[in-house]
Parts: sequence; structure tokens; C-alpha cells
Amino acid sequence: MSRYRPPQPKSSPYITADGYQILESELKQLWKRRADVTKALSAAAAEGDRSENAEYIYRKKELREIDRRIRYLQKRLPDLTIVDTVPENKDQVFFGAWIALEDPSGKSHLYRIVGADEFDLDPAYISLDSPMAKALMKKSVDDEVLVKSPKGETEYIILDVRYDGKPEDA
Repeated sequence: MSRYRPPQPKSSPYITADGYQILESELKQLWKRRADVTKALSAAAAEGDRSENAEYIYRKKELREIDRRIRYLQKRLPDLTIVDTVPENKDQVFFGAWIALEDPSGKSHLYRIVGADEFDLDPAYISLDSPMAKALMKKSVDDEVLVKSPKGETEYIILDVRYDGKPEDA
């Protein structure tokens, strides 16, 4: 019996200008690293028996991982749409906004809505495709937001929305 997994839904093709530059620089660094790994792989291959050569096996695996990431970035970067404009209504939550929230216990949280390819760059970044971001979209300051997540429902109050940088209470 096979273990069929349906394909993952496509993530949103939006990214901030900073996030796009980071991905481009990662691609350039990967090409440089790939050249170094290829040289080390050639040296390891010249040592003889490849079946018991740990260095050779390790470098082949490393090269495979680098090539996988390069293929992904080369395919993904042309599909991305850079969002670097600020919306007309700066009081509402849209892509790229910094949002200060308060949970039911009175604790404040700070998030920024970014693309799916850059949310792991900073702990405060949340993906546009996340339940939290979907619930926050088009809401304004002082709105109550009900976020449905796998852990249950949580209600937040929007304290501040900014597009020019982190809110002061961050």
C-alpha cells in the first residue's frame, strides 16, 4: 500500500523587497558554496574506493542538498511579486503591516505579515497564508479578531498598525 500525500496548496506569491534581496543573495552564496563542495568532492573521489569513502559520500549528499535549494530558488524567484507599496488606508491591516495585538490575558504581541518565503527570517514574521494573518487582513485598530488555529480559538484586540516600521511598544 502506498502512502499517497496530496500536493501542498501553493503559497502566496508575494514577498517584501527585503525578503526578495535575501533570497537572491542566498542563491548567489549557494552557487559559491557549490563550487567549493564540487572541488572537495573531486578530491575525495580521487582517493580511491568510493563505496567506503566517508568524505565522498558526505560531499555527494551536501551537493545534492545545495542543488535542491538552488533549483527551488531558481524556480520560485521569477514567480514572486515584490510588494513595496504602502496601501492608501494605513489604518487597516494588509501585506507588510506591523501589527501590535493584545491577547485575553493582557499580554501584547507584535507581528508582521510577510510572504511564505520569508516568515522564518524573524520570529515576529507571520506568513500571509497563516490563520492569524488571514484573520487580521482588512481589520483596523481596536477591532477584535477571532483567530482559529489547530490549538483552538483565541481572541485578540488590534492595538496598532504600522507600515513604516515596528510600533513603539515593540
